[in-house]
Amino acid sequence: MRTDDGFDGIADAVREHGWQVVPAFLSPAAVSALAADCRARDAAGELAAAATGRAQGRALSELRGDRTRWFDETALSPAQRLYWDAMQALRQALNRRLLLGLETLEAHYALYPPGTGYARHRDRFRDSDARVLSSVLYLNRDWRPDDGGALRLHLPDGPHDVAPLGGTLALFLSADVEHEVLPATRERMSIAGWFRRREAA
Repeated sequence: MRTDDGFDGIADAVREHGWQVVPAFLSPAAVSALAADCRARDAAGELAAAATGRAQGRALSELRGDRTRWFDETALSPAQRLYWDAMQALRQALNRRLLLGLETLEAHYALYPPGTGYARHRDRFRDSDARVLSSVLYLNRDWRPDDGGALRLHLPDGPHDVAPLGGTLALFLSADVEHEVLPATRERMSIAGWFRRREAA
């Protein structure tokens, strides 16, 4: 896990650019444990086809092809706890440095079968300003460039592709950065997360 100095560098990049990519955010052992946990839950039928929208407007969509399983903060597995604790430490550091008012974390496993992706979108809902900072932590070992599956961030100076290498953490402002998941030639696993603030009344 990153030290406070490392967290300060992440905060500075988010403040200046609105996004940051952090290699080796978690150890290889932690990433392997999370990948194994994700696969085991998928084999047990716990991951379900993902939907878009929220509340009454939530529905299955052709925009995305992943299967997901939300984390339950009250019942985290040992592998999930490694992720959760690291992200909470990051949340606290970002609040100290940037005063973002980040109060909670929500997260889910995302497993994309070969050939599937997620169309270009933003993560903040039209009727809610709670999501402030989006994150993606990758769980894939030995990923090669020709495997595809990049996260494409659509930035003011052009698109930027993030390879889904195990342990890499991508962060970006939920309301500002449009992004998409490009199809891959092999199964692709990650944890999608969002730091949230209290919704405006």
